[in-house]
Amino acid sequence: MRRTVFNEDHEAFRETVRAFIEAEVVPVYDEWFAAGQAPRDFYYKLGELGIFGINVAEEFGGAGLDTHKFEAVLYEETSRAGVNFGGSGVHVLLALPYIKTLSTDEQKKRYLPKFVTGEEMWALAMTEPGTGSDLAGMKTTAKLSEDGTHYVLNGSKTFITGGVHADRVIVCARTSAPREDDRRFGISLFAVDTKSEGYSIGRKLDKLGLRTSDTAELAFVDVKVPVEDLLGEENKGFYYLGQNLPSERWGIAFGAYAQAKAAVRFAQEYVQERTVFGKSVASFQNTKFELAACQSEVDAAEAVADRALEALDAGELTAAEAASAKLFCTEVAHRVIDRCLQLHGGYGYMNEYPIARLYADNRVNRIYGGTSEVMRSIIAKSMGL
Repeated sequence: MRRTVFNEDHEAFRETVRAFIEAEVVPVYDEWFAAGQAPRDFYYKLGELGIFGINVAEEFGGAGLDTHKFEAVLYEETSRAGVNFGGSGVHVLLALPYIKTLSTDEQKKRYLPKFVTGEEMWALAMTEPGTGSDLAGMKTTAKLSEDGTHYVLNGSKTFITGGVHADRVIVCARTSAPREDDRRFGISLFAVDTKSEGYSIGRKLDKLGLRTSDTAELAFVDVKVPVEDLLGEENKGFYYLGQNLPSERWGIAFGAYAQAKAAVRFAQEYVQERTVFGKSVASFQNTKFELAACQSEVDAAEAVADRALEALDAGELTAAEAASAKLFCTEVAHRVIDRCLQLHGGYGYMNEYPIARLYADNRVNRIYGGTSEVMRSIIAKSMGL
């Protein structure tokens, strides 16, 4: 079947990204993996390449486009090479939508030029040690000062991807008590400068996968946040979070599909080169049937991911559709990557092979952005169940 989601501009971008990865990432990726993060100066290179400015207005240094298709190409190319770009995905996929939709003109002038160049890297801090998916239960508070010039931020966050290198973090905090009829009321969003007094980075968390993407614990002790860094209206933060969840879940879905596609490629190359009992592993019927089954699942996931991409670009992707895409693509990736690792035999368990790293990286897709169980609940509710 002919794929129609990408045009010549996207394919030209793909060639540029593929060459960049081969030159700037692949030769040093093992060093990043050992260090547990990409180096900070790598993000300046992404800025120079224009990665951060695709969906930013030209007046702020961006390309002025309004599409997620270039992000989709990035997902495919990084997965194809068995690498990732550290915490930069959060910078673009998670943080940028809030800046674009909630910032005032004055805020955009302060935030976006440095966002585009990579001079200021952004992260999003929602999860707390005791809340997980229950964001309405967050304990972090932001109280307005008596003179009304700033908020005083206190609390902690965990599992914050990009948290080590972040220069600004969008922090979700309670500015008012929840209402009896609405636990979600009273949450606000703040663009917090990580150099602020009282702001501290705790542990850089030791993760199972995505090891080149820095993930940290954050703590806030009487951090003064100027009122000029409130994003949107006070107490409407939960509503804003809900608005951006479909795009976040599309990103996870598309990334999972891209990983599954890459896994088939890695397995196919391996079984054609590897010999057992004097024959290539690819010559055995079981190998052929396993890869054929995996390819059929990848084809289906590609169709779902592409359909969700088109709906997202058209502004029509619903919460239930995004949940369905995330659930389907992440479950497919789980099955496909596991089967492709099996075809590698013992070598599939070695981190020197990309399939092993891919296996670990993929596991979180069914957890973050809303667990698979939460996705099923959303879908069921949309069905009237």
